[in-house]
Amino acid sequence: MIPDRCSFCKGKLVKGKHEFIVKGESKVLSIKDVDAFICQECREAYHTPETSRKIDKIVRKFHDSTLLVHPLAAGELSLSETETESCS
Repeated sequence: MIPDRCSFCKGKLVKGKHEFIVKGESKVLSIKDVDAFICQECREAYHTPETSRKIDKIVRKFHDSTLLVHPLAAGELSLSETETESCS
């Protein structure tokens, strides 16, 4: 059951879609267009049990390396790394 208010900020939830990102060891998976109820204030996403099961299935395949995905160009940076280098 999905609440009608955000459990963090008490903002109103509205039906929408968002991007679900999973990080594992040295890999990142981005699942786009995930159905969710999204807080209008803080953007926290809530999923139905059905959507959660679909995400879990995808994540299991991702961690087992049995999921065929499109390559995604991405960069990763640690904030502590930027303290010793100059950022442009």
